[in-house]
Amino acid sequence: MIDRVNSDTTKSRTILKPRRLALLGTVAALGVAVLAASPASTPFGVNSLIAPAQAAESAATPPGFGDLVSKVKPAVISVRVKIDQDNDKSAMLQQNRMDSDEDSPFDQFSRQFGFPGGMNGMPRQRHQVVTGEGSGFFISADGYAVTNNHVVDHAQSVQVTTDDGTIYTAKVVGTDPKTDLALIKVEGKKDFPFVKFSDQKPRIGDWVVAVGNPFGLGGTVTAGIVSASGRDIGNGPYDDFIQIDAPINKGNSGGPAFDMNGNVIGVNTAIFSPSGGSVGIGFDIPSSTAKLVVAQLKDKGAVTRGWLGVQVQPVTAEIADSLGLKAARGAIVDNPQDGSPAAKAGIEAGDVITAVNGTAIKDSRDLARTIATLAPGTSVKLDVVHKGDTKTVTLALGELPTERQAQGSGNADDGKTQQAPGTPRLGLSLAPAGDVQGAGQKGVVVTEVDPQGPAAQRGIQTGDVILNVGGKAVATVGDVRSELAQAKSSGKNSVLLQVKNAEATRFIAVPLA
Repeated sequence: MIDRVNSDTTKSRTILKPRRLALLGTVAALGVAVLAASPASTPFGVNSLIAPAQAAESAATPPGFGDLVSKVKPAVISVRVKIDQDNDKSAMLQQNRMDSDEDSPFDQFSRQFGFPGGMNGMPRQRHQVVTGEGSGFFISADGYAVTNNHVVDHAQSVQVTTDDGTIYTAKVVGTDPKTDLALIKVEGKKDFPFVKFSDQKPRIGDWVVAVGNPFGLGGTVTAGIVSASGRDIGNGPYDDFIQIDAPINKGNSGGPAFDMNGNVIGVNTAIFSPSGGSVGIGFDIPSSTAKLVVAQLKDKGAVTRGWLGVQVQPVTAEIADSLGLKAARGAIVDNPQDGSPAAKAGIEAGDVITAVNGTAIKDSRDLARTIATLAPGTSVKLDVVHKGDTKTVTLALGELPTERQAQGSGNADDGKTQQAPGTPRLGLSLAPAGDVQGAGQKGVVVTEVDPQGPAAQRGIQTGDVILNVGGKAVATVGDVRSELAQAKSSGKNSVLLQVKNAEATRFIAVPLA
């Protein structure tokens, strides 16, 4: 590798050297010509021309980060844990499985633990205690520190090493898997250096400095900018990551990312890494989220969240068109859970929630994050579009259950009931649900899908159950034909279908061919 670098460097010099000489020769000739034409004039030498350029370059050079780093680095810690490999629920072990060849929604996002080579290179034994390393930072002088949940989850013991090399034993105060945050406590001192969370959302393009323990090296500082915000990487229902390009690697998990005032703007938690190392795409939990979660962990050791009890999805342009909405904003309710606060308040499938307490909702994920920040029992006002009319619904939030069971139906048998001529064609063969074993009694079952039809292009598959079309419940193929014809005669470009499968109930806008 060194030889190749030297070779490339030599080659570059070989290419650039004649051009540089040619440029300098032109400047020298210009100086001679001017002197010859005007002996009394001030000479235009090479140095006098280059000096202003050097001054401009010096003025454009950004200041270093030395003062900032000396201020915040003492508050950053290395976190070392021991985990029993027999515990299959360990977040760290699960995450290393994500780094393998197994198919996972996170297989391109490797969380950082500091296992050199991961678990794949380790011999599999029935019982083994493994060691992992991450990062963290003190948020109070009495030893409270923040790290990632996946760093300390199911840890048998936790040790932290401060910037001066001192090792302390820490205990886990509380964890929150949904945001991947954890709070730990180091006993023994009351004067630990600490940092604060930023009260302001960083702007895209702002400088950011990350400090942590990549690959167990400890006390490593990297710098970059905020690349993006509001990133959803499929990690959980409350994804709202800040994307940075400051290099972070295995072992940086749980470490802080600082703004230029020395405040924490985010907690380093994941990277996009096809190679296993940093490629300049890292993800941070925003300080606004971390502050709320950490406060609850410190107070109660756990996080409780408000709960509406609805399954929702974003309002796409096609869904908005099919419902007659002016803009593709808000969250459409797929299915309110029985006995939930939403169901008790009269919210129905097909309703669109557009605002919470007067604040507009962008999409379904925005709704989930907004409700999650509110405490159970909080009274909220929801702006809801119900069958074309806008109304306000007031309800008291419940508490988000710790476990939620998915409900769905089994696959249906094939059938051959075709849509009649003269109606818009979706490319589906349908049969009443009651005629298909395992499909239940409501709706019509998709028994065959034309792969070139508009329904197939929207992801509808054989075995899906269509519950309603255009806001009307359907029980027969004739019901479907009628509602399709009605939507077409109303001038709509698409029709909204409520579709249930083994995983969930959702709304799908299908173009009317």
